[in-house]
Amino acid sequence: MEYDRIVFFDTTLRDGEQSPGTSLTGGEKLEIARQLARLGVDVIEAGFPAASKGDLEAVRAIAAGVGASSAAPAICGLARAVESDIVTCWQGIREAARPRLHTFLGTSKLHLEHQTGLTPNQALVAIQDAVSVARSLAEDVQFSPMDAGRTDPGYLVEACLAATESGASTLNVPDTVGYQTPDEWRELLARLIAETSAAGTDSSVAWSVHCHDDLGLATANTLAGVQAGVRQVEVTVNGIGERAGNASLEEVAMALVTRRDNYGVECALNTAELTRTSRLVEKLTGIPVQPNKAVVGTNAFAHEAGIHQDGVLKHAGTYEIMNPESVGLDRNRIVLGKHSGRHALAVHLEELGYELDRERLDLVFARFKDLADRHKMVAGEELAALAARELSQPVAE
Repeated sequence: MEYDRIVFFDTTLRDGEQSPGTSLTGGEKLEIARQLARLGVDVIEAGFPAASKGDLEAVRAIAAGVGASSAAPAICGLARAVESDIVTCWQGIREAARPRLHTFLGTSKLHLEHQTGLTPNQALVAIQDAVSVARSLAEDVQFSPMDAGRTDPGYLVEACLAATESGASTLNVPDTVGYQTPDEWRELLARLIAETSAAGTDSSVAWSVHCHDDLGLATANTLAGVQAGVRQVEVTVNGIGERAGNASLEEVAMALVTRRDNYGVECALNTAELTRTSRLVEKLTGIPVQPNKAVVGTNAFAHEAGIHQDGVLKHAGTYEIMNPESVGLDRNRIVLGKHSGRHALAVHLEELGYELDRERLDLVFARFKDLADRHKMVAGEELAALAARELSQPVAE
């Protein structure tokens, strides 16, 4: 059976870098871009060239380096729907083998009234003008109606049509403030695709989603978009980004891989690079990954509860729906704490070179539990000391 392939548009270096307190040097952005290419993302949004001279130079370096080969990811730059921004953006990406120019304009009533000051009709003209300028420079143009999640659906159709009629080849629909719920988002996207198609939009136009995590629904909303027929997902490594962040690349990827039976699409990423990519972004941005973060958190494949440990030691599938190796880890992790059971203790002792009979194991287990009640975790050297102490005792007659 053939599956549609999902295009991964990574915006770690643009929206991700907009996380409060995060600022990457040009060299750091280049290092992350190279790792994203190893991961196999399809598009790297390298930055916002008009934001600063430094960002322009960083985007240019990524375009000329990482994006130089036709087999490399497309290199994208973001620009406001302003001619000067668009021209500067093109200067940043034009050396890439596959440059993409991404422009946007707020379309919700709130954005029109309080940010741009444009009437709905003026905004449609601005969209047409911006996309036309972008298309005169680049063959691959993407347009985003910002705050689409709170835009009147009928007007959103008009904005999308204005963009495609002016030459946009990708329509990216952003839930800019993370307002939508999966069911209504799926319905809205399906309506957009159907109504723009009925109005004559070229069937080759690609649809994309960009979801924020203000209500903790970014990954769920992105997957709802896939169910609605969207075939490009905009994501960031570790889910970093404005405010509460973006849809997490690793979560979306592994959901599509693990539940392909449900989504019916193909993820072509080299998922074994996910952990390495996550650690690099964590290191260079200074934004720590929470331990219980899905897929790449330090506890994602860790087990402390005795029942879970016993099950996983007998068959990993009892409590793990993904293989640690599939995301770049060597193995899962059995953590010894007050919730742990005899099976996990025995396995750890064997790994340390101690094989105890049942009676001695019971004695060590009792001392282990006492120690675990006083410490959050029991380290290997502490466990070895317990075992050595027991083995040094004379055998009862």
